[in-house]
Amino acid sequence: MASTIRCDIVSAEEEIFQGDVQMVVATGEMGELGIAPRHAPLITRLKPGNVRLTLANGEELVIYVSGGILEVQPQVVTVLTDTAIRGTDLDEAAVLKAKEEAERILAGRGEAQDLAEAQQRLIETQAQLQALAHLKRSLKH
Repeated sequence: MASTIRCDIVSAEEEIFQGDVQMVVATGEMGELGIAPRHAPLITRLKPGNVRLTLANGEELVIYVSGGILEVQPQVVTVLTDTAIRGTDLDEAAVLKAKEEAERILAGRGEAQDLAEAQQRLIETQAQLQALAHLKRSLKH
């Protein structure tokens, strides 16, 4: 039995990850999904959030995605997204500033912008902050 499965994470800008993993955990529309080798094929939409990879060597890698599509095939898990950022590349100060700006717009104190856009930005910044928190917790261990 295979103990790993190939995983490809591709954003609109670049391929951010390609390699063998023991497990992929992502947030689909219906909740959190855990994908291990020999998982049944599926396709689902992803919510903005974290994709957590357990690498072949046992290390964990966290990648923030802005939503997208997750496809599971017998030999490969593919994540297609507009934006993908490694947890280690997230700028906490910039994320907090973007979150505050989105909250200000939603509270009616911002520039005349689309409220749906501000709501989406707030969801994305909260997911990025979760990725940063997860990364900090894993560094403590």
